[in-house]
Amino acid sequence: MANYNVVKGQNGGWNVKRDNAERASAHTDTQQEAEKEAKQFSSNSGGGEVRIHGLDGKIRDSDTVPPAHDPYPPKDNRH
Repeated sequence: MANYNVVKGQNGGWNVKRDNAERASAHTDTQQEAEKEAKQFSSNSGGGEVRIHGLDGKIRDSDTVPPAHDPYPPKDNRH
């Protein structure tokens, strides 16, 4: 199980970073592409949490990727 973050890249674009990783696992042009990559990486590693950060660096959304257990299932109705 692995958690990933979608964050703005220093030189533009968006990075997909695994928790506690120094380097990005992927770099994309759009946040939507980065979110898709992050969910695929998380799914391949047994599920986990994908946190999408806004331009200000704050978490703006979070999604649990199966087969991980969503600790708050009633609240996660956006995805």
